[in-house]
Amino acid sequence: MKTVLIRLSLVENVNRFVNIVSRYPFEMDLRAGRHVVDAKSILGIFSLDLSRPITLEIYSEDCGELLKEIEPFMEKQGA
Repeated sequence: MKTVLIRLSLVENVNRFVNIVSRYPFEMDLRAGRHVVDAKSILGIFSLDLSRPITLEIYSEDCGELLKEIEPFMEKQGA
């Protein structure tokens, strides 16, 4: 499993993010506090607090291509 912090502060970002992650076959969850939703669910994502970074849990070790594609949404270290 791979875990990264992402930020989805705009509606357009949520749509682009879901379009990207939906192309990958492995399971992914978004976690905000104790709330967990399917990362491929637009409605689920909008139920989270998007004003803060969200934890993306990717249930695959072979996710290098995905990480490259979602890099614009990833929280920068030290930010």
